[in-house]
Amino acid sequence: MTFDANSEEVTSGQGISFFERYLSVWVALCIVGGIVLGKVAPGIALKLDGMAIYVNEAPVVSIPIAVCLFFMMYPIMVKIDFAEVLKAGKAVRPVGLTLFINWAIKPFTMYAIASFFLGTLFYQFIGPDAVDYVKMPFGLDLSVGAVYGAGKVVLVDGVKMLEVPLWRSYLAGCILLGIAPCTAMVLVWGFLAKGNDGHTLVMVAINSLTMLFLYGVLGGFLLGVGKLPVPWQALLLSIGVYVALPLVAGFISRKWLIAAKGERWFKEKFLHVLTPVTITALLVTLVLLFSFKGETILNNPLTILWIAIPLLIQTIVIFALGYLLSKVLGLSYENAAPTAMIGASNHFEVAIATATMLYGLSSGAALATVVGVLIEVPLMLTLVKFCLKTQDWFPHQTDSETPGVDLNASESE
Repeated sequence: MTFDANSEEVTSGQGISFFERYLSVWVALCIVGGIVLGKVAPGIALKLDGMAIYVNEAPVVSIPIAVCLFFMMYPIMVKIDFAEVLKAGKAVRPVGLTLFINWAIKPFTMYAIASFFLGTLFYQFIGPDAVDYVKMPFGLDLSVGAVYGAGKVVLVDGVKMLEVPLWRSYLAGCILLGIAPCTAMVLVWGFLAKGNDGHTLVMVAINSLTMLFLYGVLGGFLLGVGKLPVPWQALLLSIGVYVALPLVAGFISRKWLIAAKGERWFKEKFLHVLTPVTITALLVTLVLLFSFKGETILNNPLTILWIAIPLLIQTIVIFALGYLLSKVLGLSYENAAPTAMIGASNHFEVAIATATMLYGLSSGAALATVVGVLIEVPLMLTLVKFCLKTQDWFPHQTDSETPGVDLNASESE
């Protein structure tokens, strides 16, 4: 897919690539493949995970995962035309509503829903005594036996780790999903729902920029509320590595390539080559993630279900809120559909990246973010169908207010 409203792939009517159309299938295959790898050749995954940058005897950055996660993010960032951000002022209500849901509502509903299900309703099923071993907070040198948040410093194979309740580790992954608004596949959902591609594109750019300032702040706050380790330095580092770095690389390379080769070549040739890169990098990462978590899943196959239920409910709640508020505010269907879609979907690439960096490749937090990938595609496609069936609930744009051209300028009045 591309994120230019006038791109060949979007206007061609395909809307979604082969990889993206069957993402849930690839994810399922990677889960199976990772579990098999962990059982058949556990030494391979352990050796790869050992290729890390250590700080105070704690693995902070897994080099193979860092490479994979960069290639998840760069293709997304290079597709964004940040000049489109200037058009956001023409559609104050849809843009304002989207920002309100993404940053003032969604993170806190995710925390509340996940806490209730994981920490109360499913607590006995997950196991009151079940623990997870996560990375030491970046920049802290705590002694063995020290207490930090809900965790205790222990030695695992000679490396200092934090022992935390397993359900809290799952909660951390849910939190990281809840504070990561989608800047990846959301244009596809908006396009398939016949929404305003221009509004969606603007929100992709705004969300990317807003995450630089709010992701670390909200993440640190909510992880702290959940009595989980709050490694502020690592949160900021993850934003720098997984958002700022590919964003800057994408911005610079986009300008250089368009200047050197022309915009037509950039859209039709370069972006076409990049289309499968993000998904491929994601799938490789998933194989590594599940090679570590395979034993946990095999011992308790309902683990995926316990995590998936609150994520499913959160997505539906946020979508319904966005759709309802769009109706109350009198937005056109072309703006209402992507507004609800943007709030409901998550930027699972950044969530996986941050969970891996903060808590480790084999952590419950990383597993929770991966479950987010597993449920998102089929659920969002279902919501697309719902939007199409209910579009008569909203007024429609006139022919002069073509989606993706002037962002429904009449709604700024």
